[in-house]
Amino acid sequence: MNELDTLARKDKAGYGEAALTPPVDVVEDSTGITLYADLPGVSKDKLRLQVESDTLTIDAESDLSVPEGLQSSHAEVGLARFHRVFTLSKELDTEKVSAELANGVLTLRIPKVEQAQPRRIDVKVA
Repeated sequence: MNELDTLARKDKAGYGEAALTPPVDVVEDSTGITLYADLPGVSKDKLRLQVESDTLTIDAESDLSVPEGLQSSHAEVGLARFHRVFTLSKELDTEKVSAELANGVLTLRIPKVEQAQPRRIDVKVA
């Protein structure tokens, strides 16, 4: 068994350190941020999201596999694990994070705390 096979087996078992860094887009508006992460082949049960203090962690495992009876002749992605860590601003309300996974894209919405959101100030005429 070569080193690559050992790494792949450890990674599938969740013990390896090697992981792909999923590409993300972060869009900010006046009420919060929306993060889009590309996680191809990841199902809901293989996705773990965690917010602790000001740190957001995305851990996922891909379910991409070669169909039974077929053999892969070329594979560009050898790792089946994704891992990414973000430091969140204190302006974000980590108690109200929402997440959706569809078609290999994770969408996370993190609103700003109420005090950080813009608000209109009414002017009174004296």
